[in-house]
Amino acid sequence: MGQSTNAMLMYGYHLGSGDGGWELHGLDEYDGLPALDWYDPEDPDSEDFQGAAEEKLLADLGGFTEEWTSGVEGYWDRKRAAQARVGVEFDTHCSGEYPMYVLAAKVITVNRGDVQEIDPGQDLAVQPDWDAKLRAALDVLGLNPMQEKARWLLCSYWG
Repeated sequence: MGQSTNAMLMYGYHLGSGDGGWELHGLDEYDGLPALDWYDPEDPDSEDFQGAAEEKLLADLGGFTEEWTSGVEGYWDRKRAAQARVGVEFDTHCSGEYPMYVLAAKVITVNRGDVQEIDPGQDLAVQPDWDAKLRAALDVLGLNPMQEKARWLLCSYWG
C-alpha cells in the first residue's frame, strides 16, 4: 500500500475542519460548527461532515434523495446527473487522518511523481456559473466562510 502525496489546485472556499480549526463565521463558544440541521457531530450514527454535506447538496440542489438498492437499474447514472446539477464538490487536503475541507467548483489534482501541464487561459478560466453555484451550496448548507469570495487555492494532501 502506497502513500499519497498530492498537489491540488481548487477554485472555491476553504472551510477548515474541527481538527485544524474551522474557517467559518458563526462558530459555537468552543469553536465548533454552528448548529446545522443536516449534521450532528455528536451523533455516532450520522455520516461524517463531508458525507452529510454532499447528501444535503444532492437532495436540495440536485433533487436526488434515492438510496442505493441492489438490483435497481440506473442508480449511478441518476446520481452522477444530480452531482452535475449541483456543480460543486467537496474535497479534502492536509491528510487522510486529519482532513480539511474545501468546497470547490473546480479541482485539479496532481499525484506524486506526475506532472500535469496547465494552460492558465483555459484550465484556470473561472466559468460564469461557478460563483453562483458555490454561493447556492453555501446557502443550502448554512455555512459562512471567512473567505470573502471564491478563489484559487493551492493545497497539499498526505495520506
